[in-house]
Amino acid sequence: MTLSPRHLLCLPGDGIGPEIMRATLAVLDAVTPILTRPIMLEHAEIGFASLGTHGTTITNDLIARTKQADGVILGPVSHNEYPPVDEGGLNPSGVLRKALDLYANMRPAKSWHGLVPHNGKSIDVLVARENIEGFYADRNMYEGSGEFMPVPGVALAIRRITTEASRNIALAAFEAAQRRPVKKVTAIHKANVMRLSDGVFLDAVRAVAKFYPEITYDEVLIDAAAALLVREPERFDVIVTTNMFGDIISDLASELSGSLGLAGSLNIGSKHVAAQAQHGSAPDIAGQDKANPTSLILSLAMLLDHFGEAKAASSITTAIATVLADPSSCTMDIGGTLGTTEFTTELIAYIKAKE
Repeated sequence: MTLSPRHLLCLPGDGIGPEIMRATLAVLDAVTPILTRPIMLEHAEIGFASLGTHGTTITNDLIARTKQADGVILGPVSHNEYPPVDEGGLNPSGVLRKALDLYANMRPAKSWHGLVPHNGKSIDVLVARENIEGFYADRNMYEGSGEFMPVPGVALAIRRITTEASRNIALAAFEAAQRRPVKKVTAIHKANVMRLSDGVFLDAVRAVAKFYPEITYDEVLIDAAAALLVREPERFDVIVTTNMFGDIISDLASELSGSLGLAGSLNIGSKHVAAQAQHGSAPDIAGQDKANPTSLILSLAMLLDHFGEAKAASSITTAIATVLADPSSCTMDIGGTLGTTEFTTELIAYIKAKE
């Protein structure tokens, strides 16, 4: 029996987005022969390309199309350079996370053989970041922004933390820990200062922890966790935390592992999923064939694994590990000499040689 294709919607984004999307889709094509189900790709514009055509960085029609897809591959966007929201300058990433209820942002950071970590210590951490509330003003309210200015010179921000969202990200973290050898979850918080909001978060995580007695559980303050990641990265396995803390500490962990450009990222909800590069759009090198596509390619591997395509996901990650182990086949940002296209060619050659 022939299975129906999985429908993936590809949104290249801004800056280096189109370049790393092309590289990622070339890798997807290379592993297509070992997929259990075929893939049907659809492409659409977001960011500046959409703004120029439609007057908004993401249209309502596109949001509806993402809800019909089996998954989304999302390139980086230059949302800091967009016009105001009332002039069409929406952050497509934030819009999609809210519209698709992508409550869990899973961000692994691991050391790669051949690349020396910045602090000289190996790291293998998965950050489970709550994705739809917290201090993020573009998604933490049902309508309107979580930031406001009552008088000139005074800006206020509201942080929303709910039991439901905290429970959801805790479940994602503990389920992920069950699939890892160390089987440990650490909740990162600032409940000594934000007693009510982080108190709600911790209460929810502790309630979930009771259902996973085989998982070691502990709690660490965010400032101490940042120091410990540098000094004792082996102390952590799966980190679960709120939105902004997770955004910051996952970047720290990925950079300690060697580079933010080597870190995948998967946004997961109960019905939808989106692979997304962990880094930004790097407009200063856009169009120069200098971008490292590894982050989005690893995000693709995470997406395929989420779909149950473990063989294809493993093929991609093994190829990346092999290529990164040879300095001569690395991109320029991590000490090599290859551009985006040459690096992708090396990956694909290894994948095809092992099929």
